[in-house]
Amino acid sequence: MHAPRTRVQRRPVHGVLLLDKPLGLSSNDALQKAKWLLRAEKAGHTGTLDPLASGVLPLCFGAATKFSQLQLDAVKTYAATLRLGARTSTGDAEGDLLDERPVDADAVQARLAEVVRRFTGPIEQIPPMHSALKKDGRALYEYAREGIEIERAPRAVEIYELKAALAQEKPGLLAIKIIVKCSKGTYIRTLGEDMGEALGCGGHLSMLRRIATGHFGLDQAVTLADLEAMDEARRLACLLPVEALLPDHARVTLVGEDAGRFLSGVRRRGHWADAPQVAVFGAQPPALLGTAHIKSGELIPGRLLSPIEIQQILESTPPAANAAPGIEKATV
Repeated sequence: MHAPRTRVQRRPVHGVLLLDKPLGLSSNDALQKAKWLLRAEKAGHTGTLDPLASGVLPLCFGAATKFSQLQLDAVKTYAATLRLGARTSTGDAEGDLLDERPVDADAVQARLAEVVRRFTGPIEQIPPMHSALKKDGRALYEYAREGIEIERAPRAVEIYELKAALAQEKPGLLAIKIIVKCSKGTYIRTLGEDMGEALGCGGHLSMLRRIATGHFGLDQAVTLADLEAMDEARRLACLLPVEALLPDHARVTLVGEDAGRFLSGVRRRGHWADAPQVAVFGAQPPALLGTAHIKSGELIPGRLLSPIEIQQILESTPPAANAAPGIEKATV
């Protein structure tokens, strides 16, 4: 007989966990594992990484899920290895081999700088069939598994920075080591395939690792193995505060009843310059209330935390951590 499963007692957890997602695990599986380890009630991730990709995956818990879209839209940076001379059905090592071509190292080296220039800046990509894009309610990869090819329209993306260098992945196997900083919606597998074709030999990704998303980098991330080895207090200490998702927001602090009125969705007036993105805090105790924008001296509420969420955050935060340095106090 199997021993009865222990029921996990869930609890409110608020904050951001920067996970270094391992290979072979889907983003949702990684999220569910972290959620279980933290015993969190509510959680969501900020955009998927393929099972064959590793790296930075911000996970949002509790109130942080209200601002997860900001990370979905953030600039991403990847390190990848493009194995030359072989195309696959998926553009990575998981797919079936489609064809092989000889690789002339000298010819590749001679073309590489021009190929990098060609794929830097605004470009168009045709989304791969092995992707989660939907057609008539079904993901494209579902059609691909059935051998059905769906026509896809090109999509505009931007490559802000592209570095590439010829390397030997293994004896006899030439590759290009790539670092790419790009806009949301960029398919690195497709970029690799297109670069391989432009180099005249084809290629597929044999390695993909996300090294940064927005202002979050690998140096801040923790692995699932690390989390499993920690006690509960240390796991919670890995969480960044909810406002870590708002680094580029102007900051305003409201005092007295203005904080309560703002939290109820009421606009406040003050001597503020116009700002498209604002993080709004209460003064006593210091606490994030939500986001807003300022127009013509009006602070207009956006996404707001609930009073219960704010109280839970304050109760779980050490007093010294409640300080919010550098916040502009409101003039009302």
